Amino acid sequence: MFESEFCLDQSIIHLNHAAVSPWPRCTVKAVKSFADENASLGSRHYPDWVKTEQDLKEQLRQLINAQSCDEIALLKNTSEALSTVAYGLSWARGDNVVITSQEFPSNRIVWESLVKYGVATRPADLGLDDSPEAAILACIDNNTRLVAVSSVQYGTGLRLDLERIGVHCHERGILFCVDAIQSLGAIEVDVQACHADFVMADAHKWMLGPEGIALFYCRSEAMERLDLKQYGWHMVEDPGNYDRRDWEIAASARRFECGSPNMTGVHALHASLSLLHGVGMSTIEKLVMENSTYLIERLDQLGDYRLITPREAARHAGIVSFAPLNDTPEALYARLVECNVLCAVRAGGVRFSPHFYTPREKLDQALELLAG
Repeated sequence: MFESEFCLDQSIIHLNHAAVSPWPRCTVKAVKSFADENASLGSRHYPDWVKTEQDLKEQLRQLINAQSCDEIALLKNTSEALSTVAYGLSWARGDNVVITSQEFPSNRIVWESLVKYGVATRPADLGLDDSPEAAILACIDNNTRLVAVSSVQYGTGLRLDLERIGVHCHERGILFCVDAIQSLGAIEVDVQACHADFVMADAHKWMLGPEGIALFYCRSEAMERLDLKQYGWHMVEDPGNYDRRDWEIAASARRFECGSPNMTGVHALHASLSLLHGVGMSTIEKLVMENSTYLIERLDQLGDYRLITPREAARHAGIVSFAPLNDTPEALYARLVECNVLCAVRAGGVRFSPHFYTPREKLDQALELLAG
């Protein structure tokens, strides 16, 4: 059973997967083995490392239902991937990008930085409409070049209907960019069903991997629309031929990987995704949603807290945020951390984010602390 893969100290109540996740045992083992091999044999088996890298891309392809591994690149983080899109596209003065009012800074600052090119950022106020998708679509006009949203909002935990947004963008010829860091590894994601052109996500949250490696999906039809800003040996069509004087950009998404890969991160994420695929994303989503639903129901019963995360199952994923009625979020957070509850202050409240493997007794222990 997967429970044996997690060896957190019993004093820790880890409800912070929306920030940084602990590694499962298989990932720890993979990193240790890779380090030991490197120390004793150096790069003797580098071809095997490259195979692991390719296997990881296939795992990621399956995770998001991309058409081909050629649409998958491995970058450092979500911010780098967002910048690859923002500064790869050709903009005209008067263009605009539609985002939401709840975005993490990475999915806001990068678009706001385009103001120097005369590009406007239009945040849809998700708090003013019963349908957040309607609020987003209402911000689109004839000058909208791209819609960039998070699949699940990092603070409120609001889960968007990506397919509705993506179909609208597809019909109007507008590019669709999805920051999936709060959904990949927690719930099922289908880039083809939602017509996404670009999807990005770090490994260190719900995918249970390390920091410093991230997925960047670029739909094959959109690849030529991104002008490259970084060049190096790894992003050319014939990367192993160092004596070749002429070169051409790789036809695949490897064109976005300018230099040497993060092989330690590759081995770690490969192990983490092997676990997730072994359990199955349908099972993982079911368990994640059960934990979220349980927290929401118990918080309602406690009565001393205002739920920030939407109650409707289709509107949330792994994040449950709430605000105390008789205290400040900061004071409550401090008390929880003192009791070894790993959580966060977000969106004017405290954010819990248990994963599929989080024991129910750990949720109960945290809830007991909330009950006073």
